Amino acid sequence: MNTSFKNTARLLGAGLRALLVLTVVCGVLYPLAVTGVAQSLFPDKADGSEISDASGRTVGSSLIGQTYNLPKHNTDDPDEAAAPDLRWFQPRPSNGLGTNSVNQRYTLILSGATNRAADNEDLIGWVKDAKAAVVADNSTAAYKVRPQDVPADAVTSSGSGLDPHISPAYAKLQIHRVAERNHLGVERVAALVAAHTEGRTLGFMGEPRVNVLELNSALKDLGKG
Repeated sequence: MNTSFKNTARLLGAGLRALLVLTVVCGVLYPLAVTGVAQSLFPDKADGSEISDASGRTVGSSLIGQTYNLPKHNTDDPDEAAAPDLRWFQPRPSNGLGTNSVNQRYTLILSGATNRAADNEDLIGWVKDAKAAVVADNSTAAYKVRPQDVPADAVTSSGSGLDPHISPAYAKLQIHRVAERNHLGVERVAALVAAHTEGRTLGFMGEPRVNVLELNSALKDLGKG
């Protein structure tokens, strides 16, 4: 009996010591080491790839998309659709993006895809409505958008619903409207889009893209100049 008790106590003691050692190593030392290396080698990415405006205020992350909408007329009505603020370049459509109209407040709501098939009637209706809105919103007196010129990313959300990028084609489609709304020359806004167009990663991975938050932050600074 005493031998059994001693063996049990010894096993419990060994287990507790192992738990303590692993807690310190895996729960304290390892996270501190990883955090230290990340902060030393990749401080920007380690802090969330934050983007700041000219005043130094953080306006969001380059990894998470944001919407640029006008304030709702009735804040108590959850079903009221927010109208896009057409002074800014618009992101891909998504119900999961945070809000950022000149960064009054950034709130992440949810993420995820619609999970609807390509022949789903609701999805087809959303795409048709989104295409009509893109054509109407981006047509100006001097520039008319044709339905066939609307790229896919202008009317569909990404798999996560949080894509911070749009295609160069969608960014270029918005240039005339943004220039008109901000009283800027089309050439200046086009140059801004070109400067913020990223190529494929390592030259062959992914597609060319434009980060909407970075582009709108530069647009805001351009309007002040």
